[in-house]
Amino acid sequence: MNIKTSYGHILKISLPIMIGSAAQNIIVLSDNIFLYHYDTVDFAAIGLIGAFYLIIIAIGYGFSRGGQILIARKYGERDHSAIGSYFQSLVAYELILALLLFLFIQYLSEPFFRSLINDPEILKLCLDYIQLRSYGLFFSFTGVSIIALYNAVTHTRFIVIDTAILTISNIVLNYVLIFGHWGFNPMGISGAAIASTLSEVIAFIAFIIYMFFDKVNRSFDLLSFKKLELKLFKNSFNISFPMVAQSFLGLGAYFVFFTWIENNSSADLKVSNLIRNVYLILSIPTWGFSTGINTLVSIFIGRQKRQAVLPITHKTNWLNLASTMLISVPVLVLPNIFLYPLYGGAEDDIISQSQGLLLLLIPILFMFGIGSIYLNGIIGTGHTRKALILQAIATGIYLVFEFFVLKVYNLNLYWAWSGEFIYWGAILLFSFVYLKSKKWHVKSF
Repeated sequence: MNIKTSYGHILKISLPIMIGSAAQNIIVLSDNIFLYHYDTVDFAAIGLIGAFYLIIIAIGYGFSRGGQILIARKYGERDHSAIGSYFQSLVAYELILALLLFLFIQYLSEPFFRSLINDPEILKLCLDYIQLRSYGLFFSFTGVSIIALYNAVTHTRFIVIDTAILTISNIVLNYVLIFGHWGFNPMGISGAAIASTLSEVIAFIAFIIYMFFDKVNRSFDLLSFKKLELKLFKNSFNISFPMVAQSFLGLGAYFVFFTWIENNSSADLKVSNLIRNVYLILSIPTWGFSTGINTLVSIFIGRQKRQAVLPITHKTNWLNLASTMLISVPVLVLPNIFLYPLYGGAEDDIISQSQGLLLLLIPILFMFGIGSIYLNGIIGTGHTRKALILQAIATGIYLVFEFFVLKVYNLNLYWAWSGEFIYWGAILLFSFVYLKSKKWHVKSF
């Protein structure tokens, strides 16, 4: 494929990735909406355990993005024979990770959460969800490996179809299992866990069937099993581990943030869960363009066109901001129109309680959009350790701020959510300065 730096080409590559990257966000949103209309305690619990589960998913996703960068580099170099080897090593990595995390959840999650959560009812619901949800890790982690492959070689069309399959199956199964339709008993948050896991299995099977008949991947020799080389594992680990650590830092800080809110007030937890849901869905363009810039930067470097990296990063940033603001501003300014069909109708009007915080999301999304694109520009160059250091500094600053806001001075949610400005502002500053310095021109792998 002829890769260009035009706005149209960036959008052509990033749009399917954007939709595909929404998969876990869609599952989280679907679980939250159905549980909001089922029971307020279940809704509060899914906000907390959902943040934790995203950390688990981010570990697998981080390794897959590392694999995506390596595969994209080989695709840029037109070394098709290496693509199959890197893909197989990525799948092996992901399955080992899935097994380790599955064992942790099954045997250690109860003492872990018991030390963090005060409310015994929320604790029980969180454990019910996470232990059932853990069975989907094997399908989810293998699935992100397949998506990484197709993202890396810019053949992203079926990702959109597979995401649609995931979404439809998750909505139907949530409706049936949470509320108890078609002969099933109402299962609440446990039903959400089963529905989400089954929908991931269905989407995984659909992608495997597609891969079997897809002619594009045959030149990559994916199904000819090779001896897994230590060098491939080492390369994958060196690129991927900092990205896993990045995800753990970012989402781990988010989990700490929600835990501190739960310790202060279950009512604040419920409001913050709504804000998080809206934040997640409106951040989909940024996640898509961020993953797209990983691929584009790596391909251009593979084709010895480092001079194209900054222009394509700038263009991706403008496309992302335009897309994000076009979607976000109407939703956040007029929540009673756009959010009421999803979160209206309950006795306590959570939308009215959240309106001020929803408006605060507009500048937060603006700052997040810019910071994420430039950070992922660094990641696409392969300098993932440098990106990890930058994010670690920003996370440390953020957690210190939130500690004083929530634990020392016990300030309101406006102050708590304002920490996003500090976090993404720091990331934007560090990332932009590093990209302009050209230190990333040094070969990383």
